[in-house]
Amino acid sequence: MYADLREQLQSLPARRRRLRERQYLFHRGDPITALHRVKEGELRLVRHQPDGSELTLQRASPGQLFAEASVFATHYHCDAVAATPAEVDVIAISEVHRLLSANPDHALAWARYLAHEVQRARFRAELLSLKTVAERLDAWLAWHDAPLPPKGQWYRLARELGVRPEPLYREIARRRG
Repeated sequence: MYADLREQLQSLPARRRRLRERQYLFHRGDPITALHRVKEGELRLVRHQPDGSELTLQRASPGQLFAEASVFATHYHCDAVAATPAEVDVIAISEVHRLLSANPDHALAWARYLAHEVQRARFRAELLSLKTVAERLDAWLAWHDAPLPPKGQWYRLARELGVRPEPLYREIARRRG
């Protein structure tokens, strides 16, 4: 998250909420009363499909905002569930609205943050449209303009690429080969 927005949100009162793994933070249709910032663990924003499957729309980890696209909505359009034991800061939506209305710099910081999130979502959609592990890894490396993460983070990278870890490990070995 951008430093200026982080500082602005840190200035707002928040209460801490702990969640067990698979515990719901909110349900589809619940009124929106808060903005959530993940402190520990991982949360997922899910939409349940008619066939019973789940579509994950967001994964949020420590330091990230969660379901921030709902700030100006009245009711949630998805369910929020803890993927792991988690802890979140709960910031009253009225406080967020007050902050954004109080100063154009606050609103501009929010707009910059949301624009960045749209770019990330578009990249992810494009990434997942690629057919091979090699294509996905090339796109990820180009987007991040960085080398591969350390070996201990390859499992997380596989998840981000939307592939199983083993094919990613083979692709990395082939490139180093």
